[in-house]
Parts: sequence; C-alpha cells; structure tokens
Amino acid sequence: MPRRLAVCKAPGVAGLDRTIEFCCRGAPSTARVRMTSFKTIRARAEKRKGGPKALDRLMPAKPDLKRLAKLGDDRILAEMTKRVFCAGFAWSVIDSKWDGFDEAFLHFQPAKLTFQPEDYWEGLLRDARIVRNGAKIMSVRDNAAFVQAIAKEHGSFGKFLAKWPSSDEIGLLDLLTKRGSRLGGNTGQMLLRFVGWDGFVTSRDVVACLRGAGLDIGEEVKSKGDLAKVQAQFNAWAEETGLPYTYLSRICALSVGEVRGEH
Repeated sequence: MPRRLAVCKAPGVAGLDRTIEFCCRGAPSTARVRMTSFKTIRARAEKRKGGPKALDRLMPAKPDLKRLAKLGDDRILAEMTKRVFCAGFAWSVIDSKWDGFDEAFLHFQPAKLTFQPEDYWEGLLRDARIVRNGAKIMSVRDNAAFVQAIAKEHGSFGKFLAKWPSSDEIGLLDLLTKRGSRLGGNTGQMLLRFVGWDGFVTSRDVVACLRGAGLDIGEEVKSKGDLAKVQAQFNAWAEETGLPYTYLSRICALSVGEVRGEH
C-alpha cells in the first residue's frame, strides 16, 4: 500500500535557503538538510529559458487523473513494452518499428497474450517486425499477467495508478520492480511519465539540480536511501509551490545542465 513520507519544514524566507527536516522509510530516521527554495530554482530556469512565459511553454500537459483512470489495460501494457525495449536502445528504432510491435504482440491485449502457447513466443524470436531480444520479449508475457492481476484487484491498471499518491512514487516504483518484469529503475519512472502519472524523474539534470540545491545524494540515484531523500524533497517542494510533481521535475532539470531536459 502507498506510504506517506513525513515532511517537516522549519520557518524560512521565500526565495532564500531554508532548512528541511524529513523522516522516511529507507533513509536515516532524521536528516537535517539546508536546501535551496524552489523559488530560486525556478528563477534560474526562467533566466536560462528566456523568461517565465518561455519556461511555461516547456511544461508538459498537466496530469489528468480522470484520463489516466480511463486508460485501457492494453495501452498500459503497450507503454510498458515500449519502455522496456527502449531501455539501452535507440528510441528512434523502436518508434520506427512500433506498428510491427503492435501487430506482433496482438495489440497488447493482456488476456490474449497470457493464453498464447510457447510456440507463439518462440516464433517472436524470429519475427523481423520487432527487436528480437529474448529476455525483453518474454517480459511482455510476464507484464501481461502483471497488468491482469492489478486490474483484477483494482478494476483496471489505470484506476490503480490514478489512486496512488505522488507523495509515494518510490513505493510505486518498488511495486513495479517487484511485481513487473524489467520495470525497475529509470524504466519504471519513464513508464509513469509516459502514461500520464504525476511524478519525478531522476535524470542526470534533475539529480544535478537536487545535488546543487543541497541534497546529499549520489550522482546516480539508485539506492533506496537516495530515492527516499529525493521523494521527501519533491514532497517538500510540492507543498511549497502547489505545482504538480511533473512540473517540479521538469523545471528542476531545465535549471541546470546543457538544456537536455529530463530525458
């Protein structure tokens, strides 16, 4: 079940550094960190991008929980598959072959895929319509069963995601890792982003922004402790600004680096 990370903020002055205390599972029981306010980070992003209006134009669509709740299980499985195959591979190649993927994987209908015999899956290893990576191909079968199981418990995978709070993204990522196939790490984060769930992405620029703001995390956020710190910081910024986590993550990325953004 989702868990709430407590965030306790000491009094501060808007636009200046302030102290944040947070307690969360997977990190030290209490950590005291002097962090830059999000107002300062946003001002830096606006300056780099040509002003407030220019920055606003770079924001993605606002997360829509109603739309997410209505998203079909086949579309969820399709996005899972695309993110798995894109991992460590040129996205442009996967995009160019996507119609073939859709046909080869029976339009990503979980019920059909889970009932396919071994001959079907073995045949995909020779199917030129897709990228013939055996482990990734078999992940589609496993994730079809995963999507079905969640849908049985919650009505649909989209409804399940729509109910999960952004304040516990790390709990959702943990579930994707444990119950899904090849959905850990950045793959899970990108899946959530592309289906429209409101969350952060620990891209190189986002991590650089967090480290520059004072958060004590590694250059690559992989440990549960570092993820917990990132979650607590985004929770604090969400409370400070009222902005969606997706916006916070994008603005953070655009405030640093070489204009790569989050991806």
